[in-house]
Formats: sequence, structure tokens, C-alpha cells
Amino acid sequence: MDLTAFKALSFDCYGTLIDWETGIAAVLSPWAREQGLSLSDEELLLAYGKQEAAAQAATPSALYPDLLASAFRLMGSALGREVSDEWARRLGDSVPDWPAFPDSADALARLASRYQLIILSNVHRAGFAGSNQQLRGDFAAIITAEDVGAYKPAENHFRALDRELDSLGVKRSELLHVAQSLFHDHVPAKREGLPSVWINRRRDRPGWGATPEPSGDYSYDLEFGSMGEFADAVDKAF
Repeated sequence: MDLTAFKALSFDCYGTLIDWETGIAAVLSPWAREQGLSLSDEELLLAYGKQEAAAQAATPSALYPDLLASAFRLMGSALGREVSDEWARRLGDSVPDWPAFPDSADALARLASRYQLIILSNVHRAGFAGSNQQLRGDFAAIITAEDVGAYKPAENHFRALDRELDSLGVKRSELLHVAQSLFHDHVPAKREGLPSVWINRRRDRPGWGATPEPSGDYSYDLEFGSMGEFADAVDKAF
């Protein structure tokens, strides 16, 4: 792949730029201890991820904080435990506190000198605004689930992306999609005919964590273990 041939990059945010698993586990783990559940963070993330994907499909217009709370309650029910309104709100309100991966801000700054950057995220506007205080990204466009009334892997984000590309003067062939989640991003990228880069943040860990196993065909053109590695490859290409 010629990385110099693209004019824009579209990014998933949570899992790719923001360490959402650490942020989610920071709430799930103390709740589990309070409930007397002897589950590892990895086991909790796996249980949670299934419920979040189900909630996104069932209530596509729900704001992300409400969806997080709903998925938490569903997870608790599946584990035979109650999730109080206080705990549900704690997870729902936690998005701006989720940490950025250490390499994300620097990588975005380097990439912004080469491409227009676009966010394509399953989150709400206020949540991303809080996250971007850590990322300090210079984004040409920001597309959230709140904007499109649905959650990836549904097509809504990608139809909005097409409209943004037109306004930015970027052709589809000049866009490269960059994401961690095979389920949320690389399945629809293949469906949409978009070239993509897999940021495999879980490269050194088995299992799927909070991201469901992909349920459809997917592909990717390049794989890196971090945004820093990807930015290094771009710098080398140019």
C-alpha cells in the first residue's frame, strides 16, 4: 500500500486512540468486588462487550451514556447481580475520563501534517469533546453516533462520511480508514469497499476483550500494534 496516495484518514476513537477497556474496567472491577464476583478485568470486559453490542443494535438512537448504563445493567443481569442506578450512571458518565493511549496525541499531530483527519465514532458529542482534550486532535470532521442515530457496524456513519468527503473535496479512493475493532470498523470497511489499517492494540493479549468477535467478513490492508507504529510508517513513506 502506498500511504502517500491518501488525502484523508478516518479514525475509530475508542479502542484505537482512547483506551476504553481500561476506562470501562475502572468501573466494572470495583462493582464486581462489591458484588462478590471473582472475575478478572478480562472476563468482565468480555461479558460487557456482548451486552453493549446488543444494546447498540436494539436502541440505535440512545445516547452513549444511556447505552453504557443499559449495557451495564444487562451484564449484571447475565451475571446474576444487580447494577444500581448509581453504578450505571458512574459508567455512563465515565467516557471523558477514559485515558488516551500514550502514543495517540503525538501520532495524530504527525499524521495531521500529511492528511485531513476525520473521527468516526460510536460515542456522543460531549464524550468525544472530553476525550479530545487529551488527544488534542485537529480534525476536519467529527461524526458520532449521536449525529447519525446509530452505532457501527451499521451503515449510518459511512453515509455521513460520504457527505463529509464531498464537502472536504476528498474522493473515496483517497480515504484510508484506521481502527482497532474488527467488529465495528473492519467488517463495515470491507462492506463499503474502504481500504483500512488495523491498529491491533490487543496484539499481546488473547481474546476479544470488550470488542465482540467479528460477525461478518472483514479485511485490512496493513496491521500495526499502535498508532505510533502507524505514524512511523507514514513518516517513512513520505
